[in-house]
Amino acid sequence: MKNSYPTKPSTIVQESSLSGGTAIHKDTTQQPQGNRFLILLSLIALYFIWGSTYLGMRIALIGFPPFLMAAIRFLVAGGLLFLILRLRGNPAPTRKQWLGAAIVGTLLLAGGNGGVAFAEQWVATGLAAVGIAAVPLWTALFAGLWGRWPTRIEWFGLGLGFVGVILLNLGNGVWANPLGAIALLLAPICWALGSAWSQHISLPSGLMSSSAEMLIGGGVLVIMSFGLRERTPNLAVSQSLWALAYLVVFGSLVAFSAYGYLLRYTRPALATSYAYVNPMVAVGLGVVLANERLTPLEVVAILITLTGVGLASLGNNRRGRWGKMMHTQPKQENPTTNE
Repeated sequence: MKNSYPTKPSTIVQESSLSGGTAIHKDTTQQPQGNRFLILLSLIALYFIWGSTYLGMRIALIGFPPFLMAAIRFLVAGGLLFLILRLRGNPAPTRKQWLGAAIVGTLLLAGGNGGVAFAEQWVATGLAAVGIAAVPLWTALFAGLWGRWPTRIEWFGLGLGFVGVILLNLGNGVWANPLGAIALLLAPICWALGSAWSQHISLPSGLMSSSAEMLIGGGVLVIMSFGLRERTPNLAVSQSLWALAYLVVFGSLVAFSAYGYLLRYTRPALATSYAYVNPMVAVGLGVVLANERLTPLEVVAILITLTGVGLASLGNNRRGRWGKMMHTQPKQENPTTNE
């Protein structure tokens, strides 16, 4: 299957584990390589667009229930992207690739994004973003499932980060509703597991992977919405409609596709580095545009959590230079599914 992104032939050394693993083997076949300019653009999209989507979800929730809002967002974005790709001649995913997309899409979008949307009914946007900042911490732990356990400095960063998460959950802002707090705890776990697992299962190539994951994730969210008997959306709230449109175009079509690109062409440490910037963007927008306020304990918890995330990724990055991260190759696909 041809990839949708610019590629060039190369002889590579590919690592078999998630984040700079132990077993390394040479691959002399020609494999696609990530474009450095597209990687930088993808990072910028994640840093600032995803940082703003927390406020976008809060506004959309005025007129829509959380799971239905997320379902519409991903079904529309995934459907549009799938239609465009098929019209351009991209092959449809195989059965095995649909299964892989179902696993990743359910974890990332139903469990991760859906959990955040559910929590934001009660939790401030900045606090929700900090909750998701724990993704790199969980990713480092899940990497052990594929034989790559954290180093000493990563363990220290993990411990510090989880202390920050605990402090954050001690504040009244998170536990205004216990269900919201639990959802905010589970969301980064789902997102991290889906991100880590995505590098070890068969997925469609290029943007078709993002499209398939959004379609299936959106379908799961519809089932969750009807299963929980969510309220009927209020289509008369124009600001919610505009917010949902922003989430579809920028939060999903642009940013989620950029995230999929980074997962294929960079190390997970770089792909999840948005966790440093998103909380700052979300907190700033929440304070300026939504009149949100943080308690001193929540400010301390944010600083501790982000410090722990930084140390965990620092330990990860010491295994290889930036340039090495930038040229990490996408995972190899089963030849029988890459047709």
